[in-house]
Amino acid sequence: MDSSVKSFWAGVRAEFPLLVGVFPFGLIYGALALGVGLSAAAAQSMSSILFAGSAQLIAAQLIRDAAPGFIIVLTIAVVNLRHMLYSASVAPYIADLPARWKTLLAYLLTDEAYAATIIHYEKTGVTPAGHWFFFGAGLALWTTWQISSALGIFFGALLPASWPIDFAVPLTFIAMVVPVLKDRPALAAALSAGAVALLANGLPFKLGLILAAVVGIFIGAILERRR
Repeated sequence: MDSSVKSFWAGVRAEFPLLVGVFPFGLIYGALALGVGLSAAAAQSMSSILFAGSAQLIAAQLIRDAAPGFIIVLTIAVVNLRHMLYSASVAPYIADLPARWKTLLAYLLTDEAYAATIIHYEKTGVTPAGHWFFFGAGLALWTTWQISSALGIFFGALLPASWPIDFAVPLTFIAMVVPVLKDRPALAAALSAGAVALLANGLPFKLGLILAAVVGIFIGAILERRR
């Protein structure tokens, strides 16, 4: 139990630097969701059930544009396909856990939680209390997202328009990526994926993100194999 508690709080501490960027991200979502006509209860429920910042922002924007329901669902599904890559990456480390733990950690598997957790797993490998680190990082993010979303819903309209809080979104993802760029294959994968994402930005349903991920994975895998 002592090692589990220590691992849990280590996960919380590892997640904390990313929470600085997540908090204004939640404020943005809350204010936008209320602005497009969602009720406060519906907007907060989306944060609790869907729990996916980029998907929630996209859904709110599509609702604002009166997009058909199947387009909203399809777009969110495409955007969240990256979570399949996350799950495949962490699967070897949690393979022996009971189904209840896998279900809980799957719910908490988001961009920021994955970034902190995979670095920890790569350093320590599989340990008896490793899943508590994952749980601590994920729960810290979940709690921050619920609080920041709620504040955005109820107070977002009071924030001055001149405050560039939307800049926190790309900063958060930059902070996630930089620590894992430790070798040439990883750097090449990140640069190629970023370039493709920019070039394919105009594709519908955010398909440019999926194309960028595929290209980045392919280039990284080729260079890793050659090394």
